Formats: sequence, structure tokens, C-alpha cells
Amino acid sequence: MDELVDILDSKGKPIGKTALKSQAHKNGWFHPTIHVWLYTLDGRILVQQRGRHKDTHPLLWDVSVAGHVGAGEDIFVSAVREIREEIGLSVSKNDLEKIGFFKSVHKHHESLIDCEFHHTFLCKLQVPLKTLKKQESEVEDLALIPAAQLFKDVVDGAFLEKYVPHGPHYYGIILEALQKRILQ
Repeated sequence: MDELVDILDSKGKPIGKTALKSQAHKNGWFHPTIHVWLYTLDGRILVQQRGRHKDTHPLLWDVSVAGHVGAGEDIFVSAVREIREEIGLSVSKNDLEKIGFFKSVHKHHESLIDCEFHHTFLCKLQVPLKTLKKQESEVEDLALIPAAQLFKDVVDGAFLEKYVPHGPHYYGIILEALQKRILQ
């Protein structure tokens, strides 16, 4: 779905312009997104397998929920909306804990350049996996994996074949933040 997004400078600050997401991707303009990592207190992380028809990284495993922030939309409102849309889970903005703001540039091909700043959150998953309802157009599958498995995959380099390539630094920060909250 094409939507209007705010355009940012290379440091992540709004420049006072908006564009359709497709235009931002075509021109390599920075724009905001959200990433939400859901976790259980017993040490598991919810990951989603991207839909088979996605333009980028089809069928690779990825962050629990991700999406674009609509033009003028509050990032917490965006995160709550994306969680509801992608996995059918209702949370409040008070359930979200912001852990970072990450610059990401991926040139997929000449007409698709993802230049994004990910507002990244953690959120406790307090319902069983089977109660989640994946958005068929976006999500192929959902799984709860042990945080230790994701850590092993990052250390071994196996994440390059299984997961969207956010990079070991990004995954390291996520895992470190999760480690502080799991089993405490």
C-alpha cells in the first residue's frame, strides 16, 4: 500500500516535506519507520516471516512488526497501528519501550532504495502465539524462537541466510536490550 510519509534529512530530522512511500523508495529519500520486537519473559522472541510477494526480502525472517510511519503520525500511534494490522494484537503505547533510533540504507536496485530511520521498540508478548492473526498480504508466518537461537545465528553468521540483513550491530543492540528484560 502506498502511503504518504514524512521526508527526513540524513540525520533523521524532518525537512518539512512529504511524499508517497513509493517516491521515497524510488529516490532514496530518508523516511521514518517503526520496528517492534515482541518477547516473552521466558526468553523467546516473536519473529515474522515476510510475505512471499514482498518487494524486498520475501520469505526471510524479520522483526516481529515493522512498518512505515504515516506523514504527521506519532511514532507510538504508528507502532500500535502496525501491531494491530500485522499480527492482530491490541496494545497501548504504554506497553511499548523505545530502545533506539537506527539509520538504515539498502539499495535493492536502481528504483528501490530504502533509506529509513527505524524507531525501535520492545514490547512484552502476553498472549499465546496461536491467538495472533497474521496479515496475509504482509506476513507468511509467525514463530517464537529462543533469544539464544537468534544470538547464535548472529554470531555464526547464519542470520545472513535466514533473516532480513539489518546487520550484526543492529541485531546485537536488540539482543542486548532483550537480555536485560528476559527472565528478570
